[in-house]
Formats: sequence, structure tokens, C-alpha cells
Amino acid sequence: MIRFEQRGLVGLATIDRPDRRNALNGELCAELQTALETHTDVRAVVLTGTGTAFCAGADLVTRFAPTEPGADGPVDTFRPAFETMLDAIVAHPAPVIAAVNGPAMGAGMQLAVACDVRVAAPDARFAIPVGRLGVHLSPRNIWRLVMLAGQGTARDVLLAGRTLDAETALRLGIVQRLEADALAAALALAVEIAASAPLSVRGHKRALNLVAEAQWLAPEARAEVAALEAAAFASADLQEGMAAFAEKRTPEFRGR
Repeated sequence: MIRFEQRGLVGLATIDRPDRRNALNGELCAELQTALETHTDVRAVVLTGTGTAFCAGADLVTRFAPTEPGADGPVDTFRPAFETMLDAIVAHPAPVIAAVNGPAMGAGMQLAVACDVRVAAPDARFAIPVGRLGVHLSPRNIWRLVMLAGQGTARDVLLAGRTLDAETALRLGIVQRLEADALAAALALAVEIAASAPLSVRGHKRALNLVAEAQWLAPEARAEVAALEAAAFASADLQEGMAAFAEKRTPEFRGR
């Protein structure tokens, strides 16, 4: 479940699924989106996870529904809700601060990247190991990662599958603050932001979003990336990646 607490002018959203290391599914994404859209009166939001993980990524056990007749591939029950939720984080009028209290893997790293500021604990880790599964990021999530981390780091993460520790993420600009207690530090930062002039803060968030949007892909490039994404999700390699994950073995990809 998603727990949302309003502490004065600050909202605290917690992914509360420690038994699955806060892995996300479509239902949780919809809950978080609803919480954000319901609480637009707060002046800052902190997003964190229960226990020792920020978010272990998408729940691969429930992500794909059985292939429907005539479909190109398995039905992804997660991705549409996930993308809409990330858009809600970006569009929220108040800054959203990720308190990364532990590993942020796959969709968990993409979730942190969509936030405005990231405060990480020393044992936080960041990775998007899509190459091990045959999954392909959406155009928006590739763009967000490149905008935040730059081409070099984005290529290291997506092509080489690099896992970044907290200090490396700080040095590369993915993390803005490294604190022993990420949640306490993020809440303190949220209180500081909430005490600032709200029109100034909200205006600057919107302006920064517009600057980023000015560097969004042209329609032709978006269509090409979307086609690559669709081909990956319809591939036999994706089926193999999911099967290997479930069977705890090394996948044998064939490029088709």
C-alpha cells in the first residue's frame, strides 16, 4: 500500500510493501498517483520506502498477464500505470524529494530520477539492469535519465548495467545529498522548502520543467524509440528473461 501523511505543509508518501522490498505494481502506482493528485495543497512532498529498500523495481511476478489472442506479446499490467505515476510526480506543483533509504533498482531508480531532489543514505544503490531481463525503457524514462545524469552515465547504467553506490551517485549528480538518515534529512529539507515563498518555489519547478521539455525528443525520434521499446516487449528474449528470472538462472538471449 501507499501511506500518505500530511505533516503541516509537508506530505510524506511511503511505499509500504517491505515483504517485496517495496516492488511496485500497477495498483501501487495508481495509489501513489491518486495521493499526489489529491494533495496538491502541500508545499513539498517526501517519497520513501518502508524498511531497508527504497524500491526494488517492478514486481516481475505480477507484471505480465498471459498473452491475449492476436496480441504482439505479453500484456504489461505495470508500465502504463507506472508512466502515468511518474508524470504525476513531475507535474505535481510542489517539489517531490526522494528519500532513498536503500536500493533503488530498475523502476525504483526511474522513480527516484523523476523526483526533483534525491537524498540518499550511505547504503543506497542505484541500477537499471534491463539488459538482464530483455526489458526496454520508455522514451520518457531514457530522456529523464540523460537529462539528470548525462549521456556518459546513462550509457554506463543502461548499456553496461552498472550499479552505482551512493557516493558515486552523489559524485555523478544523480544524488544531491548524502545523509546518514535519508528520511530525516529529506523531511528537514521539505520543511525548509515549505517555509519558502510558494509562488517562487512552484514557479521555479514549472520553469525548470519547461526548460527540460524544450530538450524533449522530436516526434520522429520519440516514435523510433517507442518502436524499439515495443519490439523488445514483443520479443522472445523478454520471455526468456522473465523465465530465467523466475527460475533463478542465467538467461540465454538470441536477439529475437
